[in-house]
Amino acid sequence: MKALRVEADHPYMVHIGQDVFKLFTDAYRELLDAADRVVILADEKVAGLHLDSLLSHLHPYEAIVFLIPSGEQAKSVQTFMDCHSFLLKEGCSRKSLLLAFGGGATGDVAGFVASTFMRGIPYIQIPTTILAHDSAVGGKTAINHELGKNMIGTFYQPAAVLYNIQFLKTLPEQEVRSGMAEVIKHAFISNEAWLGELLKIQSFNELTDEDWMFHLERGIAVKAAIVEEDEFEGGVRKYLNFGHTLAHAVEAHLGYGKITHGEAVALGMAYALTLSAHPHTEEFLSWCQVNGYPLEKILEISFEDVVGFMKKDKKSSKGSLNFVMLETTGQPYMKTIDEAAAETAYGQLREKIGGMLK
Repeated sequence: MKALRVEADHPYMVHIGQDVFKLFTDAYRELLDAADRVVILADEKVAGLHLDSLLSHLHPYEAIVFLIPSGEQAKSVQTFMDCHSFLLKEGCSRKSLLLAFGGGATGDVAGFVASTFMRGIPYIQIPTTILAHDSAVGGKTAINHELGKNMIGTFYQPAAVLYNIQFLKTLPEQEVRSGMAEVIKHAFISNEAWLGELLKIQSFNELTDEDWMFHLERGIAVKAAIVEEDEFEGGVRKYLNFGHTLAHAVEAHLGYGKITHGEAVALGMAYALTLSAHPHTEEFLSWCQVNGYPLEKILEISFEDVVGFMKKDKKSSKGSLNFVMLETTGQPYMKTIDEAAAETAYGQLREKIGGMLK
């Protein structure tokens, strides 16, 4: 088992391994003992696969379970209110404890519920996807609005993150791709050598448990270091949004859940790398192609389809187009791009992808 400490406003530990659930009756016994109710907000698909395992490790604590939709469908106003209604009907209080059991979307909505129920109750993140190695750390919580992704939310740190890598073995191929996009994002903004290792991967099926532990720990360490420096996204934390300006626009245009978040981020990074004239742009596009990312979506989506959504991005103001740029690996920065230049780069990316897919 590996552990990292996140030095946020309320510091906490991230535990990664195959036996992290033993910590319920060890390191986190006091937290569970103090809870009048233990509530699991669980992704309905994840619950079907792994809920019995989680409940068995929680013994002797009794937990009540509320199932929420899988994926981005969970991040709706309706689901958010349904969670609050469940907590109220079950007699939960400020002494109750939430467990967020699922992928990034589950963690986002459960964290938002925890931050707002009776003005804030503790919660533990129990991520079950690769993608959630990013979203489960850092305290960002949110739900979506039809006019933009993650527009309604809070900064609210968990009490702990328990990351059981055994759950990754049941992920479908599309979810593995989705998660690895955020892993390579962390490499792009931090470390050239690590990026080189990831770009050599020709099949995610080749990765061993030790490989997953290595890459996930490095990704979490990058995220934790940035969160410690800028917990509330006033400066360098924006760099974690590398590739996300276009990604969120693609998700909003297609409809949430029509493309995985990580696949959209891969498209967004390809665009940001093109804007930045990064030397690994072509290599990254080849990596995306060999690992099955849906590059063809760029050919189906016009610049006009997404520019309005990009102007609503949280990094933007007054309708400007602000991007995390990356001319050199490990040296991200913010830059405002005029619409004409942004459209030109989008056309260049479509041309590159069109040539690759012929």
